[in-house]
This record gives sequence, structure tokens and C-alpha cells, in this order.
Amino acid sequence: MLHGEDIRTIVGIVGNVVSMFLFLSPLPTFIKIGKAKSVQAYKPDPYLATVLNCGMWIFYSLPFVHPDSLLVLTINSMGLSIELIYVIVFFIFANWDKRRKIIMALFIEIIFLTIVILITMIFFHTTKSRSMIVGIVCVVFNIIMYTAPLTVMRLVIRTKSVKYMPFGLSLCNFLNGFIWLVYALIKFDPYILIPNSLGTASGLIQLILYGTYYRTTTWEDDSKPAEVQLPASANNT
Repeated sequence: MLHGEDIRTIVGIVGNVVSMFLFLSPLPTFIKIGKAKSVQAYKPDPYLATVLNCGMWIFYSLPFVHPDSLLVLTINSMGLSIELIYVIVFFIFANWDKRRKIIMALFIEIIFLTIVILITMIFFHTTKSRSMIVGIVCVVFNIIMYTAPLTVMRLVIRTKSVKYMPFGLSLCNFLNGFIWLVYALIKFDPYILIPNSLGTASGLIQLILYGTYYRTTTWEDDSKPAEVQLPASANNT
């Protein structure tokens, strides 16, 4: 008979798999960049934001901050590696002006993460207090990252077209949020629960919009980059 911790582990493993699909979803974009040897109209912002987001969740899931979070650590470690590869590819094919912005953004992120780590380790001495301060920062970052799908959803409603909101990505976003929501409920973790509740709701709304506007969508090729970067991390994980 499975116990609560066993179920939580199974759910977390499934969450790792679904989250990995989300992290890999921009791959076609970078294949295009590689073939064109140019970043074209694409922006590095979503990938830079996800680098910091994953870094924060990695710190959150360490044993001396929030024990028993191995599966949160594994997916965000893999996510950080993937996002850094995206940033490197973007850097290689970008012009110097965009490269300078990437360097500055990464520098600021390193400084911010270092400050959070130092404050947490120096001024907070229990895993409960450390989980609280780091968890709050992680939740705030995830909420900010949800501005990306909100922008896409507004575009869908305005144009009555789901061309720039891929069904597979919307479905993965919903499943990812729901699975990590269940994970957070099995052994209550409000800092994973809050962003993934939003992720589940966001994914569900996207699926409803897809069903509503699918028939009114024209699928001819467009010069506009069909890039949608949804938040993915252990939380929305």
C-alpha cells in the first residue's frame, strides 16, 4: 500500500517529466535561430527571467532551506541548464548591443541571487524561516512571469485567433500546474501551491480560449515570430 510520501514522490516524478517538456518547448525557436544564424525578432527576456527563477527555486529546495524537496531541486537544476544553453545560443547569434544587455542582465541576476542567499543564511537560522523568505521571493517571481501568458491570452481574444498560442504548450502548462498543485497539497507547501494554483487556472483559461477561437483561426504563415514562453519551473515548477 502506498503511503503519502510515496504518492508525493510519484507525483513529483510525473511533474519533472511534464516540466521538462515545458523547458524544451522553445527548442524550435532556437533551431530557427541556428539555421538563420541570427536571433531575428526574438528576445532573450523570457529565458533570462527563467534562469533567475530556476536559480531561486534551486536555492529554495536545498536541504538547509526547505528539506525533502529533491524533486523540486532536480527539475529546476535541469531547467537552469537548459535555459543557460538557450541564453548562450542567443548570445552567439545576437549583435553586440543585445549581447551587452544579456551580460548586464546575468550580472544583475547573480548579484540579486547572491544577496538573497547571504541575507537568508546570515539572518535566518531555521529551515522554517528560510523557507518562508525564499519561498515568498519565488512566489513573487512566478506571479510576475505570468504576465507572459496574459499577454498572449489578450492577443487571442483581440484577434479571435489561437495561432500564437500552441495547444500543446497550453495543455502542458495546465498539466504542469495541476501536477505540482497536487504535489504541494500532499505535503502542504504554500510556496509551491500558490504559483501552481495560478498556473493551473492560467492553463485552463488557455484551453478554454483555444476551444472558443480555434474555428475562427486562419493558419496561413505569418512573418511574426510564433514564440510563446510560459513560465516553467518547479513552481510552476
